Amino acid sequence: MCRNIRTLFNFDPPATDEEIHAASLQYVKKITGFNKPSRVNEEAFNRAIKEIAMISRNLLDAMDTSAEPRNREVEAERARTRSAKRFGSNMEDDKL
Repeated sequence: MCRNIRTLFNFDPPATDEEIHAASLQYVKKITGFNKPSRVNEEAFNRAIKEIAMISRNLLDAMDTSAEPRNREVEAERARTRSAKRFGSNMEDDKL
C-alpha cells in the first residue's frame, strides 16, 4: 500500500471528507503513475478521485468494530517515533 495513504477507520473524531479525498487522490496517483494528468485524461482522473472518495466514505460508514476508537495524537506520535527509528531523524531538529 502507498505509504501516504493513512488508515481512516475507527478514529475519534471520524475521518473527514478532506482526509478521504486526500487518500483517494493518493490512490489514483499511485495506480496511474501520474501526479497530474494530461488535459485529455483530467476528467477521468478527477472522476475516479470523486468516485473512490464516495465509495470509501460508504465503506467507512458501513463498518463497525467493538475496539476503542484510536486517538489521532497518539497515532501521530507513534508515526513520528517509527520515522525517527527508520530514518535516524533527530527529534530536536524537527522542532526547529
